[in-house]
Order: sequence, then structure tokens, then C-alpha cells
Amino acid sequence: MGKPAEKKRFYSEGLHFECTGCGACCKLGGGFVYPSLEDVGFSARHLELSVNAFTETYMELHKGQYVFKNDGDNCIFYGQNGCNIYEARPTQCRTFPFWKDNLKSHYRWKIIEEECEGIGKGKLFSYNEIEAIKNQSSQTPSGPEPSSIPQTDSDPV
Repeated sequence: MGKPAEKKRFYSEGLHFECTGCGACCKLGGGFVYPSLEDVGFSARHLELSVNAFTETYMELHKGQYVFKNDGDNCIFYGQNGCNIYEARPTQCRTFPFWKDNLKSHYRWKIIEEECEGIGKGKLFSYNEIEAIKNQSSQTPSGPEPSSIPQTDSDPV
């Protein structure tokens, strides 16, 4: 018996996407951003805060994991001019819409497409690019415990 043929994905010919800055992904009610330890450090440095100050100000516990605060509809960093930390946004945000759950089926992709005006526009991402983005480890909830975040002398106070 030979190896079973790999399932052909609906995105095997690639998908077009370009972030328009509309903020739809930042305003998905009930959604949470689960930043990695590296994401927290990067965002804190971007805002010129210590990791502890960043965590105390912008994060909260949700089901035992640290997430960015939100008001029930919007991420805490989504403001009048869009994302206030766009240059330092977490991996979860940078990899949208190419998340594993969104790419499970063409049906799920179409649902996300209704929310995100950038899908179907801009750059054509190849199958290999999509797979590389999709398989980044920081997409899964892995928010850090504040006490586990190492402090360095370079962290501003």
C-alpha cells in the first residue's frame, strides 16, 4: 500500500490578501488576542513601557491565560486611527487571516471573507507562503504568566 495522497486544499493556487486597516479583525466581539512572551516584550518596548507595566495596563486573565484587554467588542489597542501598536502587533494579528481555523475549509474562509474587506485583494500569497504563515506557533493561545516574563536592565520603568 502506498502513502495516501495529500488532500488538495482550496488555497492550493494561492489566495489574495492585503490589510486595508479596516479593523474588522480588531472588532470581532468576543475575540481574544493571546500574545506570546516575545509579542509582549516587543509591544512593551514599542510603547516604551516595562513588561510589568505593559502587562498590568493592557492585559488580563481569561480562562487562566493572559490576553489583551478588550471592551467586549474592540481590542484595547484599536483606536480612532486603527491599531495603536500596528508596527508591534502580536503574531496572532500579523498572521490574520491565514489562521488554521480559517483555512480548514472553503466555507470557513468565506465566512471570514464576509468580515474582512482585504481578502481577495492585493498580493497573491502562494500555497507555500500560506502554509508557512499558518504554521507559526504563536497562533494558538499561549499568553504568558506575568511572573514568567524575564526583566532586563534595558526594560524602561
